[in-house]
Amino acid sequence: MNLDIHGKVAIITGADSGIGLETAKILAREGARIVLADLKEEELIQAMHAVLAAAPEARVSYVTIDLSNNESVLAVAEKVKDEFDGAHILVNCAGARGAAGDFLILTDQDWQETIDVDLLGAVRLCRAFIPQLQKNGWGRVVLVASENAYQPYEEESPYNACKAGIINLSKCLSRSYSKEGLLFNCVSPAFIETPMTDAMMDQLAEERRTSRDEAITWFLQNKRPHIAVGRRGEAVEVANVIAFLCSNLAGYVNGSNYRVDGGAVESAF
Repeated sequence: MNLDIHGKVAIITGADSGIGLETAKILAREGARIVLADLKEEELIQAMHAVLAAAPEARVSYVTIDLSNNESVLAVAEKVKDEFDGAHILVNCAGARGAAGDFLILTDQDWQETIDVDLLGAVRLCRAFIPQLQKNGWGRVVLVASENAYQPYEEESPYNACKAGIINLSKCLSRSYSKEGLLFNCVSPAFIETPMTDAMMDQLAEERRTSRDEAITWFLQNKRPHIAVGRRGEAVEVANVIAFLCSNLAGYVNGSNYRVDGGAVESAF
């Protein structure tokens, strides 16, 4: 499929693994100039090699970023501006489950640490990169939310609230900047095979004194019984939708949220 993004500069956060890495591979194969962004340089180097293995002719670089630190975000934006004359595509896959547990035991600090990454991280990114998209006169922004925004789980209240905020933020921005050629959309996955959910399953396996595979089976049956396809999703299945939203093919898609959840959310709306 020709996404018509050859030569576009795409910065992808959370790009060292999972959905972010799979998105980078697809966009690289389509000829976009890829900037991988995440916390740890060593893991970014490995991710860069993985992208080049998938797209040997691609132009790929990396930069470390801490979304909880505004100065770090601004520094990355300045680097992209100086080296590539600004970005055209911004995909925010970075996030953390954050503090989880009974609502009454979660502290202000628990909430703030989750908000700082999962909500304010997206705010900082958009604030830093929208001027570059405006200057280039074309832009695609995809923010990764979650099924939790629609179907919240009681033990993840900070994460639930942040992901609902992401969808609202995307809609707000879509109304503000679309006339300048900038389109904003969300993708909401559910129980995808990523390092974050791997860690959740490892913890569950330890608690239940079982294997990860057995923990996944138990989790699907007892905690996510509404996933109609009956399995964990693959990161590339989410990345395919993100890549479409980054393209010229999605020129009339704006302020929308695409659920890539295997049918996990029970309601139609």
